[in-house]
Amino acid sequence: MLNVARKLWNRARPRTHQRGFLFDRPLVLIESDDWGRVGVRDREGFEELRAGGIQLGLHPYDSYTLETAEDLDSLWTLLKRHRDGTGRHPCMVMNFLTANLDFPAIVANNFRKIELLALVRGLPGRWKRPGLLEAYRQGIADGLCYPALHGLTHFCQPAVEFALADSGERGELVRQLWRSETPYIYWRMPWIGYEYWSPEKPRAGFLVHQEQENLIRLAAEGFAKLFSFFPESACAPGYRANLETHAAWHKWGIRVAQNGTGAPVAPFIDEFEVLNLSRTIDFEPVHKELPLEKYMQLVDDCFSRGMPVIFSLHSINFQSALRNFRDPTMQALDQLLSAIEAKYPNLLYLHDGDLYRIVTRGKFNSKSGPVAVTVKNLGGGTTRSMSWG
Repeated sequence: MLNVARKLWNRARPRTHQRGFLFDRPLVLIESDDWGRVGVRDREGFEELRAGGIQLGLHPYDSYTLETAEDLDSLWTLLKRHRDGTGRHPCMVMNFLTANLDFPAIVANNFRKIELLALVRGLPGRWKRPGLLEAYRQGIADGLCYPALHGLTHFCQPAVEFALADSGERGELVRQLWRSETPYIYWRMPWIGYEYWSPEKPRAGFLVHQEQENLIRLAAEGFAKLFSFFPESACAPGYRANLETHAAWHKWGIRVAQNGTGAPVAPFIDEFEVLNLSRTIDFEPVHKELPLEKYMQLVDDCFSRGMPVIFSLHSINFQSALRNFRDPTMQALDQLLSAIEAKYPNLLYLHDGDLYRIVTRGKFNSKSGPVAVTVKNLGGGTTRSMSWG
C-alpha cells in the first residue's frame, strides 16, 4: 500500500500548484514554531557556558531560552486588541515540542542514553517557568492559541547519539551543553539534524517509516496528555518531512501539514487527504525586520492571487528572559496586523483547523456563527467555484 502511495505522491508533487485551492476573501493565518522547547538556561546557564569557553552572543539563537508566562500574557493581550471582519481575534498556530531532555537523568547515566521528560510533567533540572503550562491553556481557552504538533526533541536522535558516543570535539560539546542543561544551539552544530532527518552519519537522510511513526506516536500522545486532545495540524522540525512522515501523521489524526516558505504554493490536499499549507511570509524580527510597506506588498500579492497570507515566525521572537526579543516583535506585529485590518476590513483570521474545514466543508464556525467562504478548486485541469452557507 505504501509503495503505491509513494508512486502517487512522487507523480503529484511537481504538479501541486495546479491542484490547489484559492479563496474569495482575505485569509490570514499565523504559524509559529518551537514552543515548549528549552534552550540556554537563562542568565545562569548563559554564564556557565561562557565560563566553559563557549563564546556566546554571536547569533540570536545564542540567546534562545524558553518563553515565560509573562511573555504569553503579553502575546494574548496583543492578540485581543485585533479583530477580523467577524469580530474574531487572531488565533496563533503554536507548534509544540512535547518533551525536553531530562538532563539530571542523562548525567546520572553518564551520558550513555538519551532520556526525555514529557512537557506535561514540567521542566527538567534547574529550569523554572512558573505558570507556563497554565498560560498555554489559557490562550487556548480564550481562542488565541491553536496548538499543533512539532515533535519530541526537534533534533535527530540517532545523529545526536552518534555524536555523544564520540570522544572528540562533537561529543564533548554535547556533554558540555547538557551539563549546563542546554539541549543544543543549532547554528553551532547543524550535524544534529532535525527530528526525522539526519544530514550525515550514521545514516544520512530520512529515518525509516517505523522510526518516524514511533516518534510521531510518542509526540502525539504527549500532546494529548498536555492539552487533553490530539493534534490536528503538524509541522516537521526544519520542515523536513517525506512520504513516511505524512503517512504516520495521517495515522495519528493529523489533517493539516505545515510547510516552510518558498515559491508561492496554494493549499492542496495530498493522497493521504492531508491539507498541505505553505507559509507565504517570514516574519522574524529577531533576524530581520522589513519595513511595514514591504510586508504589505507581500500581503497584497498573496490576496491578489486568492491565496491566504500565512505568516511564519518562531517562539524566540516572543522571549524576554535572556534578551528582550519580545517587545520589538510585539510592536512590529501590532503595526502589521493593524495595517492589514485597515486595508482589508473583510479579512478573516483563521487557524489551520478553520482552513481545513473551509476546504472540506465550505465553512467554519466563528463566534457569530458559521462563516461561508467561496473556494476555487484548481484540480483536474478545470476550475470550479464552490460555496456553501
